[in-house]
Amino acid sequence: MSGGRASGWVRVAADGVRTAGLGRTVVTAVTVAALGRAVASTVTVARPARPTGSAAASPRTTATSASSPRAPRSRGPLADLARAAREAARAAGSAFRATRGSAGASAPERSGVDAPTGAAVGADASADAGASAAAGPRRGRPYDTGYRPRSVALRQRARDVAELVRAPAALTVPGDVLAGALAVGRPAGGRTLLLAASSVSLYWAGMALNDWADREEDAAERPERPVPSGRIGAGTALGIAAGLTAAGLGLGALAGGRRVLLRRTLPLAATVWAYDLGLKRTPLGPLAMAAARSLDVLHGTGPAPATPALRAATTGGLHTWAVTRLSHYEVNGEAGYEPLVSLAVTAVTALGTSGVAATVGADQLAFLRNLLTPDLAVPLLASALYATTCARPQWAALRNSTDPARIRAAVGAGIHALLPLQAALVARAGAPRLAVVLAAGLPQAARLARKVSPT
Repeated sequence: MSGGRASGWVRVAADGVRTAGLGRTVVTAVTVAALGRAVASTVTVARPARPTGSAAASPRTTATSASSPRAPRSRGPLADLARAAREAARAAGSAFRATRGSAGASAPERSGVDAPTGAAVGADASADAGASAAAGPRRGRPYDTGYRPRSVALRQRARDVAELVRAPAALTVPGDVLAGALAVGRPAGGRTLLLAASSVSLYWAGMALNDWADREEDAAERPERPVPSGRIGAGTALGIAAGLTAAGLGLGALAGGRRVLLRRTLPLAATVWAYDLGLKRTPLGPLAMAAARSLDVLHGTGPAPATPALRAATTGGLHTWAVTRLSHYEVNGEAGYEPLVSLAVTAVTALGTSGVAATVGADQLAFLRNLLTPDLAVPLLASALYATTCARPQWAALRNSTDPARIRAAVGAGIHALLPLQAALVARAGAPRLAVVLAAGLPQAARLARKVSPT
């Protein structure tokens, strides 16, 4: 009796939940309530009555009646409770599966009278089924608690900061320091790597400061950037720039003491801040950026005299000057003959770093014989890679100088071309193997540029 009554309540509750199409929380609540009602009815029925009159039969009569094959065998309260629990679990599972199904699958169940409420429930179910049919079939949606792990927010924040500082573009910075260090005979050891890390920090600081200074202009021209889009606040961008600058100065002092800090690192940081805060909006902007790149090459010389590295510094500065001039037109186009100037600078730079000009007038047979040696072959190949990386997009920009997309492509290629240019300078300084490593970073820089723009 108790098991049947409990099963009835469980089936009514499960059918009601399935009809309403509620969520997991309601399914659990109804199941618990039905199970509690089953327990209560089981305990009430299973409570032994006080023996009175003829009900107090002798033990022999009771045993005989119980052992009779025709008499029904009592299952006991625990068996009824277990059966009620199984019925509740089965009904809850079917109700939860029904809530995740489509409206079309549940429409036949809503059309009938499932609960003891009579025709009113049937009418409501028919109306709901008609509305669902008019709206069309709906795909089942997975249960969503709204919880978002903290790691997801941290990864998004790191992605925004990487976009702010143009993190992949920093691959073009260590080669400057290595070229300057090798030009004066310094090894590419721990102190040189510290100077390279200092230059990377100052480069990132300049990028963050640039977005802070251009926040109003970017709101109209580049609203997707981190600062105008609101993903990073203006004060946060300025704080990141200040923190990275302090880190760069500290790494410079750690690499060479106060002398390197005052003679190399501090002038580089001052040039970066002066360019972002005012010089870039003047005709001196390209010269200031070229000076920053040249100072970055001299940064690698450390406490040593900088005279032997002036040629490499001038080469890097000349290339940066041309790229910066072209970058002024990457938003609105109308570059005119500016891509032609960039092409001319690319040709002069490639010719100077290849080593071919130094061999003009020499014995041609000796030149061809030395061409197979790494000291001459690696600079020549690196210079050719630099020229092709720059010249193709610059020529495309020259053919259509009013297209901002082509101008941006030429500027991005000019930034990436610093890697083979630095490889040529490093190879000319006597480190062809290190030059190969630098040139091999060009495909990686191009791949990362598709995720985070270098401009």
